[in-house]
Amino acid sequence: MAYVITDTCTKDELCVEACPTDCIHPKKDEDGFEAATQLYVDPDGCIDCGACVPVCPTNSVFVAEEVPADKQEFIAKNAEHYAN
Repeated sequence: MAYVITDTCTKDELCVEACPTDCIHPKKDEDGFEAATQLYVDPDGCIDCGACVPVCPTNSVFVAEEVPADKQEFIAKNAEHYAN
């Protein structure tokens, strides 16, 4: 997984708009958006371009290897979102 979104995500979709591979979900028009507490990066679709990082107003997007120690559980949460 190249990038991970953490719990400070406000689901503003700026990262969705910046993503060239459409790998950040759920979107406002998708099932599960309202119930989701945050957005998630699809590890299979991410091309490691980093376009999502600078547009995030809450600094919620990290390179997987740079996720802060207190946010490490979000690596698994992002992966689990796409495991189904």
